[in-house]
Amino acid sequence: MKRLKADQFADQWALLTAGQKEHFNMMTISWGGMGTLWNKPVVTVYVKPCRYTYEFMEKNDYFVVSFFGGTHKEDLNILGTHSGRHEDKLSLTSLTPIEINHGMTYQEATQTIICKKIYEQDLNLNQIPVEAMNGYYRNEPVHRMFIGEIIEIIEK
Repeated sequence: MKRLKADQFADQWALLTAGQKEHFNMMTISWGGMGTLWNKPVVTVYVKPCRYTYEFMEKNDYFVVSFFGGTHKEDLNILGTHSGRHEDKLSLTSLTPIEINHGMTYQEATQTIICKKIYEQDLNLNQIPVEAMNGYYRNEPVHRMFIGEIIEIIEK
């Protein structure tokens, strides 16, 4: 399996997508990790319960992480600042959704990672550094960590 770049999330951002063609949602993420857990290649992503995508992550066994090679930042910004709960935010972008095994990705994606959820847990408030607590969780609940086994990587 191809090796993934550890700082891909921070450098390029990504779209986290869950659901099927008939009903799916996506959100921009810049937090995440890639590595090995239980001798399996994994991706870890973080989603707050207040995000519409959270509902899709909870209801589906798979999620998809799509990278765009550093391009489409404007589209990713739109998808990270608008809610799919209230509008068709995808229509505000130039991205084209396409169906793949276990979910959705985008025609413009340079790399798509299909993941099967193997673990999830809310972050523990008692273990979060004070500066992070004040910066991210003063008025909102903590993120839920989702770990997915990498099932397939699609590259263009």
